[in-house]
Amino acid sequence: MKFSGKLVIIIALAVTILLISNIIASKLLVLFQLPFEFFGSRDVVVSVSVICFPIAYLISDVLTEVYGFRVARGAIWLGFACNLLMVIMFWIAINIPPAGFWGNQEAYATILGSAGWLLAGGFVAYTVGEFSNATVMVILKNRTEGRHLWMRTIGSTIVGQGIDSILFYAIAFGVSGAAPWSVAIGGAISAWIVKTLYETAATPLTYVVVGWLKRTEKMDVYDAPRSLNPFAIFGGEEGTSVNAAAPAG
Repeated sequence: MKFSGKLVIIIALAVTILLISNIIASKLLVLFQLPFEFFGSRDVVVSVSVICFPIAYLISDVLTEVYGFRVARGAIWLGFACNLLMVIMFWIAINIPPAGFWGNQEAYATILGSAGWLLAGGFVAYTVGEFSNATVMVILKNRTEGRHLWMRTIGSTIVGQGIDSILFYAIAFGVSGAAPWSVAIGGAISAWIVKTLYETAATPLTYVVVGWLKRTEKMDVYDAPRSLNPFAIFGGEEGTSVNAAAPAG
């Protein structure tokens, strides 16, 4: 497949959103207060990354819908590799002795040196959630014969964001002991709902972007279910795909 300038920009944006989300993820915020107790609290507590991380799933939907699972898979693994490189560079930078007059080492380490459980939760949640999202997109596209794009984007979001939120909050906050399990479970459910509403509200924008890309790229990939192997990065047997210029369904 020829990589167009538009595709390069989309993938670069996806990776950038992922890196930003993981850098800011350690900060928790009270999104709003409920009129009743939810898992022992009225506060809806989520990671501050909720302000931008859903965009990564919007981009994944666009990649899978227009360019197919193979391209989406490559973007997911590229994001994973870039995130790993960022974590390694942060660790090296934190552990290099600072100049004697520089008094911000503790704050520097706090912001860039996220706890191991937070990083583990982010890696696992991102990889499993993104592949779940892309897989549901492909399956629903085949089942609906390319119609009802809204069903694919919202359905894949419910599955992908649900898995992502549950894994991230469970590992980063529950298993690690960074927060009570009630906060971790409540946060996962709250983040799942907020992210799903976020992407549902963005459905009209998704239609516009997908329709424009299909027309300008003359691309609309249909992946066979047997092609949904997340580890077939370097080739191997793939399912057949049909490319055809078509408007968003």
